[in-house]
Amino acid sequence: MPIRITPLTELRHGASPPRLVWLASHSDGYPVGSAYLRLTSRAGQTHLAEADLHVHPDERRHGIGSQLMAAAVAAARQDGRRSLISQAEAGSPGDLFLAAQGFRKVLTLMFTRLALETADLAALTRIAAQPHPGYRLTSWDGVVPDELAETFAASRRAMDDMPMDDTDFGTVAWDVEAVRAAAAAVAERGELLHTVAVIDESDGSVAGFTELVVPGDGEGDGQHYGTGVLPEHRGHGLGRWMKAEAIRRARQRHPGLGGLLADTAEGNLPMRRINDALGYQPTHRTLLRQLDL
Repeated sequence: MPIRITPLTELRHGASPPRLVWLASHSDGYPVGSAYLRLTSRAGQTHLAEADLHVHPDERRHGIGSQLMAAAVAAARQDGRRSLISQAEAGSPGDLFLAAQGFRKVLTLMFTRLALETADLAALTRIAAQPHPGYRLTSWDGVVPDELAETFAASRRAMDDMPMDDTDFGTVAWDVEAVRAAAAAVAERGELLHTVAVIDESDGSVAGFTELVVPGDGEGDGQHYGTGVLPEHRGHGLGRWMKAEAIRRARQRHPGLGGLLADTAEGNLPMRRINDALGYQPTHRTLLRQLDL
């Protein structure tokens, strides 16, 4: 039966970047697959696009995925993008499809989960209570407080040297408007953003941060977002300190939360060591693949 590829209305959710959508269907209108293309709009990443493609298992190997991907690639090229990225679990049909479409492997991501019901709350509390001379912990929910906004935005450069292997990721430029917009986007999705930060007591600036996003009902699994310590403050155990406090607070504030999820680049050994020490267990690996346009 012939396949029809239909472009749908562009989706915009508040501060989120635009997404282009295509629906694959039989001539009778029965849907069999879809593709999403996110056109990154953040300063420093306007060369990048991200594709997410799904085909019903019963409809695979009939060229549907190839047609959907062709539409996404054409749109990314038309928008002047340099690189198109997509990811799938290592060795999965999706990963094999991306390889066949010419996407090369650029990064391996390790996924881990901490089951909160078995997390050692007493040990986490001890870690969080340990003094770190010259530093103190602080935290907030949602949008960063005004008095910390400037140095929090500046602290985002802690992520600039995060291992990304061969990914054409660019360097994200953050300012106060951008960090506030990112927090607003989480709230618009109905989720809760919790941030723990380290303050340099010499000047009151943010030296590092870790972010956790929790479902709005406080159930299911939370997801770690960015964690970083500025280069000039590394070597003092601040990453482990912040993350232990974030876990401790999540356990106490959200008793219905099942676990915390983290994804870490395979080459990011410092963060992997922190997660291992705090009890995170591996779940799977995904491969980030890139098509140079």
